[in-house]
Amino acid sequence: MSLDSTATLLVIDVQEGFKDPSWGPRNNPDAERNIRRLTDAWQAGGRPVVVVRHDSTDPSSTLRPGQPGNDLVPQVAALEPALLVTKSVNSCFYGTPSLEDWLREHGAAQLVVVGATTNHCVETTSRMAGNLGFDTTLAIDATWTYDLEGPHGLRLTAEELHTATAVNLEGGEFARVRTTDEVLALL
Repeated sequence: MSLDSTATLLVIDVQEGFKDPSWGPRNNPDAERNIRRLTDAWQAGGRPVVVVRHDSTDPSSTLRPGQPGNDLVPQVAALEPALLVTKSVNSCFYGTPSLEDWLREHGAAQLVVVGATTNHCVETTSRMAGNLGFDTTLAIDATWTYDLEGPHGLRLTAEELHTATAVNLEGGEFARVRTTDEVLALL
């Protein structure tokens, strides 16, 4: 496999609000460094980068518009993306403007997905991309998440959720899961 010149890097929700301690324990402290490596390579190769920002509708969210946490982190804010999508749900395919329409109009059949959080917006978008027929790769070490509590006091660590997403996506045939180094080798 190789990545063609239209392979699109999708940078999801790399925002200041995720630095807030209220999110709890986080995994993969190298995610932003790996995102930087990928955005640098994409820009150097003239490939498209799409940036997505989560505009939460929850009044208490750190990602709510008008709050400093809604801002993209400086390394992502400095990019000149081919497209900026805003959304208020997990999937980037339900944002504005339409990601799917843009990808199809630009003949982009391959996606490489990075960002936050691994088991929410990243996984949901990767699943939908696969279902919509896009050749999707998740750069797993360019994503991160936080511990999460579910029903009946069940709790998974960020690392357990990160691993579960990798298994769900590749095992479920939604996307290939690779490291940043493996993705860069495909360019």
